Amino acid sequence: MYRIGIDLGGTNIAAGIVNEEFKIIAKNSVPTNADRPAEEIVADIAALCNKLCADNGLTVDDIESVGIASPGIVDDNSGEAIYANNLPFDHLPILPMLKKQFPVKELHIENDANAAAWGEAIAGAAKGSKSSVMITLGTGVGGGVIDDGKVLKGFNSAAGELGHIVIQVDGRPCSCGRCGCWEAYSSATGLINMTKDKLAQCEKEGRATVMTEIVAEVGKVNGRTAFDGKRRGDAAAAEVVDEYIKYLASGLASMINTFQPEVVSIGGGISNEGQFLLDLVVPKILEQIYGTGVVPTPAIRIATLRNDAGIIGAAVLGM
Repeated sequence: MYRIGIDLGGTNIAAGIVNEEFKIIAKNSVPTNADRPAEEIVADIAALCNKLCADNGLTVDDIESVGIASPGIVDDNSGEAIYANNLPFDHLPILPMLKKQFPVKELHIENDANAAAWGEAIAGAAKGSKSSVMITLGTGVGGGVIDDGKVLKGFNSAAGELGHIVIQVDGRPCSCGRCGCWEAYSSATGLINMTKDKLAQCEKEGRATVMTEIVAEVGKVNGRTAFDGKRRGDAAAAEVVDEYIKYLASGLASMINTFQPEVVSIGGGISNEGQFLLDLVVPKILEQIYGTGVVPTPAIRIATLRNDAGIIGAAVLGM
């Protein structure tokens, strides 16, 4: 049997067929066009499901389930997309609507970060564990918590907004309206802002930095600029990375102190730094974990599903 996972984003709707080994055997995508009516978005999801089946010699009867990873607040019990700030969802009965157009046996929906965390728990870096936390370091800081083999949702299905713990009271403004959120410091956006601030400081002080050359080569400041500079031995770049790692480690230590998971996995664009990132952040985390040296410490790993986490995580919802 096969499962279909839908990664529903503000820009694209990506869909994939996942086999029993949790591998994507086929996928397709279409633009979301998020400013149109929600009914049209659901119709496109159904069309993707039908097309994937037709292109691969399958019928709806060959599909065990369809899962949707959606931004915002969702309710799997009622099948509703309750709210998403970048999609036209207001208590939208998305699963009943989809079932009418693609009458699969089983349908599920989950917040996209939670779905990615579930995917890592079933088929990725946290496979085999009963409790795990996944953090995604992208435009924001996303997160999902798996506790005793289940996604932690809260009574209102809105739990897991890990990027919005405050690590600096009255600190940098966050997109959520608060100040000092972890997201403002440890997202790729936060790192880019730190890098730009350092470049401006260096220019003002007449201090040379290889980051200037890197930006000229690439054409912009991005989440790799400071890391690439540090690898080249640049002092200013190292200062940016050190500051970033300080905040990242602080937040991750808080996640461990709060949930004590077996595995912490790090995904998102910044995770592409791989072992270089782990070598920098893990020692700082271990300095801050409550009970270090007394209780077992979690494994801290780079997430393995990468860009397919949304599709695979959605596909395995309900397992």
